[in-house]
Amino acid sequence: MKKFAVVGNPIAHSRSPEIHVAFAKQTQIDLSYDRILAPLNDFASTIKNFFAQGGVGLNITVPFKEEAFALCDVLTERAKAARAVNTLWIQDDQLHGDNTDGAGLVNAITALTWSLNNSRILILGAGGATRGVVLPLASAGATEIVIANRTLARAKSLVDDLSVFIKNTKLNVTALDQLAGHFDIVINATSASLSGEGIVLPDTLTFDYAYEMAYGKPSSFIDQAKKRAVPTADGLGMLIGQAAEAFYVWNGVRPDLSILNFQ
Repeated sequence: MKKFAVVGNPIAHSRSPEIHVAFAKQTQIDLSYDRILAPLNDFASTIKNFFAQGGVGLNITVPFKEEAFALCDVLTERAKAARAVNTLWIQDDQLHGDNTDGAGLVNAITALTWSLNNSRILILGAGGATRGVVLPLASAGATEIVIANRTLARAKSLVDDLSVFIKNTKLNVTALDQLAGHFDIVINATSASLSGEGIVLPDTLTFDYAYEMAYGKPSSFIDQAKKRAVPTADGLGMLIGQAAEAFYVWNGVRPDLSILNFQ
């Protein structure tokens, strides 16, 4: 039996075990998948012990993705762009790291039949969640990605970093208080809409679809989009999509998401 787990702090809320168990059942792969609570000051030992005891692969969640990135011997291109890792495995005695979050978002949007090809996308926020998805969105066919942030300098710094990896998609920035124009998809990568400090979407901003990266909680971003009769989705699809990509990295098999139902 292959042994997998997700590591984080906190971790009890994680839905990754049920998702990976469902994938395993569908693909007939014999595996176990657990939750591991890592101490905030000793993440590295948690990783080392898991693989020393025969573990095959780990998912990493907050707050350890950047620390996992720093521990890796070998990184995928999307992990380098994200500067964060959510998928680990050992190969040739080296710790390999990948970031499947962006692929998860692309999978989720594709499953919704929202077209990314030749799309103009607005991402709210310039933190780690945004950094992890820009390259996969660009690779999926977006022609322009605009990053909006309260601190414009942070958005500009992020674009400067990512421009090394992205050549055929325009990357631009704007301030959150200057949102305007039309976009195919707006993606909320901030936590503001969950904390009661919701970002106000002005009438100068129009869009066809709205995606909230978070899931399972009320979102003022989603509420505002619904008032405009704009189709919306939350981050559960992204969670499932990134899990499917990690499952493929580890096992070489892609689960068929169309026949799975997670609520």
